[in-house]
Amino acid sequence: MGGDTMIAATRFRRQSAVLMFATEFSGASLTEQGVEEFAPAFIISKIGGKLNRALICGVIDRMERREGDSGSSYSGSIRDPTGVYFFNVAPFQTELHADAEELVSRFESGERFLLMMVGKSRWYENDDGAIFTSLRAEEFTIVDKERYMCWLVGASDSTLRRIVSYEKSLDCVPNIPAMKSSGTPEDLIPGIVAARQHYPNVDTEELRLGVLQALSMVIGKK
Repeated sequence: MGGDTMIAATRFRRQSAVLMFATEFSGASLTEQGVEEFAPAFIISKIGGKLNRALICGVIDRMERREGDSGSSYSGSIRDPTGVYFFNVAPFQTELHADAEELVSRFESGERFLLMMVGKSRWYENDDGAIFTSLRAEEFTIVDKERYMCWLVGASDSTLRRIVSYEKSLDCVPNIPAMKSSGTPEDLIPGIVAARQHYPNVDTEELRLGVLQALSMVIGKK
């Protein structure tokens, strides 16, 4: 039994963390869940960013402990130049609890700091069918401003690549062969195809504005 479970789990490689600003992540309402056990689940943004796990960074905006029947859990939010990500640490993630306690203590003392985090995408659908996105923390660390600036540059580059690829794709039908023929980067094709079939009338200007805001911070503008 244990051997069968291990084989099934290793069929699916660990997904790479995607750099994505909060506004793109929080605006997503399309999800993709594999039917097989252990298959990765994805959130797909309006421009086709396909995310199972994310590398995010920003100022801590909220951090608190909650007690439940299963033990302690932690929830918080991180703010980047475009908006806010919500995250949690589950009761079963006991290896992260000591570090989460330190974050709670520092936040409650009034300290505000830059936090970098790798988290796995999660979502909640309410009774009206609205999708709310969040991340389950897998690892995190407090970083300095220089590290944050590097992340802003990387996230800007990744976002612009998705924007440009999405906009170029509008000249062809939304299927894989057509996108390949048009020169759309192959790693972005599945997400863009799914996004174009789900989201109507996508306006990329808000995402471009987010990139400008991030890069303005990097060059010292307010």
